[in-house]
Amino acid sequence: MANVVEASSQQQFEDLLNRAGSLLSVVHFSAPWAPQCEQMSGVLEELAKEHPQVTFVKLEAEAVPEVSEKYEISSVPTFLFFKSGGKIDRLDGAHAPELTKKVQRLASSAAQPAGAGGPPKVDLNERLRRLINAAPCMLFIKGSAQEPRCGFSRQMVQILKDHSIQFSSFDILSDEEVRQGLKTYSNWPTYPQVYVNGDLVGGLDIVKVRAVITELAVLSLKSLINKNPVMLFMKGNKEGAKCGFSRQILEILNNEGQGLKTYSNWPTYPQLYVKGELIGGLDIMKVRVL
Repeated sequence: MANVVEASSQQQFEDLLNRAGSLLSVVHFSAPWAPQCEQMSGVLEELAKEHPQVTFVKLEAEAVPEVSEKYEISSVPTFLFFKSGGKIDRLDGAHAPELTKKVQRLASSAAQPAGAGGPPKVDLNERLRRLINAAPCMLFIKGSAQEPRCGFSRQMVQILKDHSIQFSSFDILSDEEVRQGLKTYSNWPTYPQVYVNGDLVGGLDIVKVRAVITELAVLSLKSLINKNPVMLFMKGNKEGAKCGFSRQILEILNNEGQGLKTYSNWPTYPQLYVKGELIGGLDIMKVRVL
């Protein structure tokens, strides 16, 4: 009997899963035109020798479209993992080390008798909550921030980088339980997903809109800063300052003129700009005068 069984129909595929029962089944969705599939077939053959209790199935994705559509197979190679006829995990791409680790882990847990010792399984919702709150900005994508594995994920990463937003990411292709569970947890059916301080911001379309709004706001501020050679942002106006600091900086400008050129990230008011560059506030102006 072959170590890896080929399934050429939906019925044959389902029969193989049923026969495996509660033991692990690994299904390789492949295509004859993809060289990486041939490479992973060799890896699967070796794994089949090491794990005779596991059922290994090879299925040509385009030849059995009803199965591929059911399990959202959009690229090859893709590996699905089953127990008792239900999908428990997924791996997209030609990642031999990751495939080996998943088979070893899942085959071991399948062989463990019910009630055996081991750490208690963390509730899925609690696990999702921890992941979402793992960083102030969490991005759930296909692949990694360094190597996004779909166009939408790639665009999302680029938007965050373009706006200098620090973020952490989680590869949903590495954990099928997280991939499916997060859709229900957040009531958001697609990926990528962005969370800020534990709250869902949304997907790519939402982030694109927010990014455009941010760009417009920045352009508006730049235009305002450059409206005149010298721009002072203060409380009140030249005729009536609304705070002591603003009043003093007006007096300094009126008495001492212009010429400050130092740029600083200044968080308080008043603020003085010269030719579009921030000079500083009252303390800086006092020092310059003295």
